[in-house]
Amino acid sequence: MHYLHLICQLVIGLGILNVWFLRSGRQTSYRGGAAASLKEEFGAYGLPGWMFWAVGILKVGSAVALLAGIVVPVLVQPAAITMAGLMIGAIIMHVKVKDAAHKSLPALILLALSLILVVT
Repeated sequence: MHYLHLICQLVIGLGILNVWFLRSGRQTSYRGGAAASLKEEFGAYGLPGWMFWAVGILKVGSAVALLAGIVVPVLVQPAAITMAGLMIGAIIMHVKVKDAAHKSLPALILLALSLILVVT
């Protein structure tokens, strides 16, 4: 079980940091609506500008906590719960704008990995 948790923490943590720091300004096939960047994606969902920053802080903070949780395990549970909630919100936003199902796939995968950390 230890290795499963380690893999989940690494995939979620590094994946979120990749999206928010390396790919935030790039268009991907998973962006909501017709957005070309992460910030535009929040606009496509009809969310206020401050929500981009609030979600970003929560996602990056949770990702860092999951990575730090490799050394400080007490951080994992709250970070995984927070991430699961954020991924549920992401899936709801994709449904809201009637995105193709494949656009929700990254959020669904990260939700599943977060739930593994929460329940095991």
